[in-house]
Amino acid sequence: MIKFINLSTSEPYNLFTDFYNDALNSNQKAIDAIVISSFDQDSNEVDSRFVNLKYINNEDWIFFSNYSSPKARQFDSHKQITAAFYWNEIDVQIRIKASIKKCDEEFSDFHFKLRDHSKNALAISSNQSEIVSSYQDVKDNFEKVSTRSSSLFERPNYWGGFSFVPYSMEFWQGNSSRVNKRTLYKLNDNLGWIKTYLQP
Repeated sequence: MIKFINLSTSEPYNLFTDFYNDALNSNQKAIDAIVISSFDQDSNEVDSRFVNLKYINNEDWIFFSNYSSPKARQFDSHKQITAAFYWNEIDVQIRIKASIKKCDEEFSDFHFKLRDHSKNALAISSNQSEIVSSYQDVKDNFEKVSTRSSSLFERPNYWGGFSFVPYSMEFWQGNSSRVNKRTLYKLNDNLGWIKTYLQP
């Protein structure tokens, strides 16, 4: 589930909350799963992966990862990302364009202390996306770190939060007749969120 803190009361955020509650009440699985797409300047390719969105703090959307991972390097070199939810139980897709940055260390520390020990052990033991000789190596590293209970509350400096702030949000509502409803909000520096509708 996503935790909401001092959530913005602007129209697209209110609409997001309405859809989120509808999906939650419809028993949507993996409701916090969001696809994050980023640009890799070294390979000149776009890359995507699912992450778990943990918080929306006012207008900051926050997830956590390894700061040495490929996606972290992509975020560092190219700040613009896209993101997408799809909640099949209510047939709603939400597409986002945003700028991304690292979270404050204090917030990452706060979240790390709340996490299950096994999740922290994996965060500490894994050099995310690095090549290993076998899956057994992954399990052995995890088991070794898991025995160090005293260190499982201490966030390593190579792990923490990423925060993105949307400047475009599109809400797609499926329709059995394919007359899908698409509502787009784009942020204007002077006028705030501008609302338009798109053809299906």
